[in-house]
Amino acid sequence: MKVKRCKVLVIGAGPGGYVAAIRSGQLGMDTIIVEGEKAGGTCLIRGCIPSKAIIHAAHKFHSLSKHYQKGGHMGISLPKPAELNLVDLISWKEDIVEKLNKGVEGLLKSAKVSLINGWANFIDAKTCIVKNSTEEIRIEAEHVILANGSIPVELPFMPFGHNVISSREALNLDTLPKHLVVVGGGYIGLELGVAYRLLGSKVTIIEATDSILPVFDKELRRPVELYLKKNKIKVNTNSFAKNVEDIEDGVRISFTDSKGDLNSIEADKVLITVGRKPRTNDFGIEKMGVKLNQQGFVIVDNKCSTNMRNVWAIGDITDSGEMLAHVASYQGEMVAEIISGRIREYDPVSVPAIVFTEPEIVSVGMSPKEAKEYCVKLETKLLTGKFPLAANGRALTMEAEKSGGFVRVLAREDNHQIIGIQAVGSSISELSGEFSLALEMGALLEDIAGTIHAHPTMSESFHESVLSTLGHAIHIS
Repeated sequence: MKVKRCKVLVIGAGPGGYVAAIRSGQLGMDTIIVEGEKAGGTCLIRGCIPSKAIIHAAHKFHSLSKHYQKGGHMGISLPKPAELNLVDLISWKEDIVEKLNKGVEGLLKSAKVSLINGWANFIDAKTCIVKNSTEEIRIEAEHVILANGSIPVELPFMPFGHNVISSREALNLDTLPKHLVVVGGGYIGLELGVAYRLLGSKVTIIEATDSILPVFDKELRRPVELYLKKNKIKVNTNSFAKNVEDIEDGVRISFTDSKGDLNSIEADKVLITVGRKPRTNDFGIEKMGVKLNQQGFVIVDNKCSTNMRNVWAIGDITDSGEMLAHVASYQGEMVAEIISGRIREYDPVSVPAIVFTEPEIVSVGMSPKEAKEYCVKLETKLLTGKFPLAANGRALTMEAEKSGGFVRVLAREDNHQIIGIQAVGSSISELSGEFSLALEMGALLEDIAGTIHAHPTMSESFHESVLSTLGHAIHIS
C-alpha cells in the first residue's frame, strides 16, 4: 500500500473543500485533497450550476414559445413553435459541468495540490485509507479538513429509485415528464418545478407546511405564489405525502390534503425535495472521535474546529448554520488561513440567501420579524422602505416588472444603519452582492443614498428603496 504524508488533508472537493485546498496550497502548505467523484462537488457537478443551466434553458424555451403565439412578442414572431430536445439540453448542461470540473482540477494543480480520486475511510483522526478502482493509498496528515457535504433526504416510505427521484436524477432526465409531482415546496423543489413547467411538464407541488418557501415572509413569497398560479402549477399546502406505487405508465402517489382527506395523483416522476442531511455516515467518522449533534452534523466552533485537535469541518457537514455553497467556500478559505497561522473566525454580518424561481428571491440580513424584535430590544423603531420594480426603467426593458417584484430595506431609526434587505423579481439575484456588501460594511441609509447608481440599471431600485426608507423616493409618489 502506498503511504502519503501531508500538512493538510481535505476530504471532499466541493465548493468548500477545493477552496480550502487551493488556499492551503497558495499558503505553501503541502496539501492533498480526496474526492470520490468529480472535483467540484454537489454544487458544480450535480446541484447549483447544472440546475441554473436548466433553469436558464427553460426560460429561453418559454420565451421562444411566446414569439410563436399569434402576433408574436416584442415585435418578434416565429414561423413554428420551438422544439425541445431534452437529451441535447442535458448534453449542453454536461458540457458546462465538464468545463467547471476541469477548471477546478487546473486550479488545484496550479496551487500544487495533489488530487486523489477515491473514497476515504478513516482509521483514526488523522489517517485514512483511500480506495479506487486500481489501488489503495494510506494518507497521514497533520491537519484534516472534513468537507464531505450533504445528500438529499430520503423518505423511508418513498425511497429513491426508478420513478421516485432526487434533485440529482432530476438534472439528468432523458425524457420530459408529462406530469412531475414535487414533494417539498422549498427552494430546490420550486426551482426545479418551475423549470420543468417552463419546459412543458405539468407540475404539482405537495408541501407539508401552510405555504411554499416558509422561511420567507408572506410579502416576499407573494409574487412567486402568483407566478405559480398564473402558470398553472398546482400547489397543495398542509398536505402530506403518504406512499407511492408503480403503475403501467408511471407512479401513483397518495397524500392527505389540508382537510385530512386522502388523495392520489398519477404522474411520470415524483421528485423528493424535503431537505438535505450531512454526509457523516460513510467514511469512518466514528473512528475519528469527532462529535456530532443529534441531527448528525459535526459540531464546530467559530473557527470550524471540531473537538479533535487539528481536525476541522466546513460547509454542509457542520452545525455552523446555512447549508450554502458560498458559506462552505468562505469557511474553507478561513480554515486554511487559520492553519497557516493567521487569526480568523466565522462571524459574518450577513449571508445572502437566494431562490432561483421565477421571480427570484434574495434575502440578506434580518427578516422584518427579526428586525422588529431587534429594534424593540434597542428601544428604537424600525424603518422600512420599499421600491417596486415596475418603477424601474431597466426592469421594464427586461420585462422584469411583470413579476410584481420589489426591493425592501430595513433600518434602525436611531442611527439609520441598514440591518436587512429583501428583494423579489426577475434577475434580482444579481443585486445580492451589493446588498451583502452594504450590511458587511455597516452602511447607513445615507451611505447608499449618497452613492451614484448607474442609469439604467436594476441597482437603481436599491438606491430608490433606501430613499423610500428615508421618506423621499424620487420615482414613486
